[in-house]
Amino acid sequence: MPVHLEHRDVKANCFRFYRLDLQPSLFGGCSLLRQWGRIGTWGRQTISLFETWDAAETERASLVKLKSRRGYIEVSS
Repeated sequence: MPVHLEHRDVKANCFRFYRLDLQPSLFGGCSLLRQWGRIGTWGRQTISLFETWDAAETERASLVKLKSRRGYIEVSS
């Protein structure tokens, strides 16, 4: 299940999103899809490849923790 985070600060005109999703790769591993940008736009994205699901889940959890410290909150879809 994807994780969708948002950071909204009206005074600073900051409306950002950060999305993390785990998907199987073609060769039996796991890929971590990260997408970020301004709310209402497609934003940018990158894919990181991992050999195991556990490694990808650990990386996703660390990114969620980092973004939470920077003011992002998890939003249910």
